Amino acid sequence: MKKRSMYLPLILVLVMSFLTFSGCNAAKEKDETIDQGKMNISTKELAEQLDNPELVVVDVRSEASYNGWQLEGEARGGHIEGAIDFPMSWTKDVKEKDLKLMLEAKGITTDKTIVVYDTKGNQRSAMVELLTGLGYENFRSYDAGIEEWAADENLPMNKLVNYEKLVHPAWINELIKGENPDTYPGKGYKIFEVSWGEPKEYNKGHIPGALHLDTNLIEEEPLWNRVSDADIEAMLLANGVTYDTTVVLYGSDTTAAARAASIMMYAGVEDVRLLNGGFEAWKAAGFEVETEAQKPEPVKGFGVKVPAHPEYIIDTEEAKAILADDNAELVSIRSWAEYIGETSGYTYIEPKGRIDGAVWGHAGSDAYHMEDFRNVDNTMRNYHEIEAIWKEWNITSDKKVSFFCGTGWRASETFFDAYLMGWDNISVYDGGWYEWSMDPSNPVESGEPK
Repeated sequence: MKKRSMYLPLILVLVMSFLTFSGCNAAKEKDETIDQGKMNISTKELAEQLDNPELVVVDVRSEASYNGWQLEGEARGGHIEGAIDFPMSWTKDVKEKDLKLMLEAKGITTDKTIVVYDTKGNQRSAMVELLTGLGYENFRSYDAGIEEWAADENLPMNKLVNYEKLVHPAWINELIKGENPDTYPGKGYKIFEVSWGEPKEYNKGHIPGALHLDTNLIEEEPLWNRVSDADIEAMLLANGVTYDTTVVLYGSDTTAAARAASIMMYAGVEDVRLLNGGFEAWKAAGFEVETEAQKPEPVKGFGVKVPAHPEYIIDTEEAKAILADDNAELVSIRSWAEYIGETSGYTYIEPKGRIDGAVWGHAGSDAYHMEDFRNVDNTMRNYHEIEAIWKEWNITSDKKVSFFCGTGWRASETFFDAYLMGWDNISVYDGGWYEWSMDPSNPVESGEPK
C-alpha cells in the first residue's frame, strides 16, 4: 500500500499515478532508434515504436474524441493505444510554470521523444509550437493523424467501453435540436440539472429544456440513504421518466449528478448519461443558456418493476458480505485524511476512521472535492490512470467491487466511472461511513494501513 500525504494536490496525484501507469511507457526496450532530425513520423514508424519507453504519444484532441466519440469522420473512435490525453483546451490561460508542471505530471518530459497527433492538423501544430516555446526539442509530429491510423483496423486503438454514456456538449445540443438519433429507442429524452435544495443555480441559467432535480427527492435524512423504492418510482413518474427514456444528467457538481445516475440505474432507467465536465463544459462550448423554469409532464407507468437493478446499490449486510469475500473489495472513496482517521470529513459526522478491511480508492482534498478523478477542466480523468491508481490497492475489474464514501455522492461518481470502463460487478454501498460508524459493533480502523 502506498502512503499519501494529506490534501495532496492534483498535480502530485497525477505524478504518483503516472509512475505506476504503464499504458504508454512501461514496455521492453526497443532496438530501433528515433531519428530526431525528421519532424514528421510515419504511420509505419509510429506503429513500430509504440512500445519504446523513450516515446510518449500525446493526443491533443478533445476528451470526447479520446474517449471514443467519432467527431471528425474517423473510421474508429478512441485513441492510439498507449497515448496520453492532453487536449489543447487545457493550455488556455495557463501560466507557463503551471503548464510545465501539468505536462510533466502526464509524463510529457524533455528527456522523452514526444509524438503529437490530432485529426486535421490545427491542434497538432499549435501543440508543437507550444512545446517549442517551452524548450522541448525532442518531439515528432504524426501528420497523418488519427484519420489514417483509425482507417487501418490492424493498428491498435483503445476507447472507454461505454464512452457514449459520458456525453459532450455538442451531443446534447444536437439532441435538443432533434438532430441526434443516438438515443435509446424508446420514449424520448429528459435533461436534468441536479443539485441539493432549491434550484438556485438552475434559476441563474440552465441547458434549454432541462428540469431541476432536487437530491432531497432521491435521498433522505438522517443517513442520506436513498429514499424508498416507491418514492424513487414516484419521482421518476412525476418527471416523465420511464425505463426507456434517455436521461441526461449534469450539474455544477458532478457528484450530485452521479448520485442521481446511480439511483436511476438502480431503479431501471436503461439509458442514463452524464455530461462530462458539467454545466461549465456547456457554457465553455458557447451553447445557449435559458433561465425559464421548465415544468415536467408526468407519466402513469415506469414500465418495469422498481428496482430493476437492485445489485447497483447495497446496504450494510451486503457490505459485510463483500468484506468477507476474498474476490471482492469494499472501496473507500474518501480523502486520505478521512481514510486514516484524521477527520470524519463532515461537520455532522462525529466518528473518525475507516471501515475495517476497506481499501482506499482515492478521492480528493476533502469530502467535497474529487481531484483524483478529474482533469483540470473538471472532466473525467483518463480512465487508464484511474485503473492504475485502483490497481495499487488491488481494486480490479475481475472482482466484485462496491464503492462508498460518507453518504453516497463521491462513491456514485466512481461507480459511474467504473461503469463507463465496462466493469460489470459494481455497486454503491449506500450507508457508507455515516451508517457504518453509527453502530459501535461494526469494526473500524484508523491510522496508516499496515
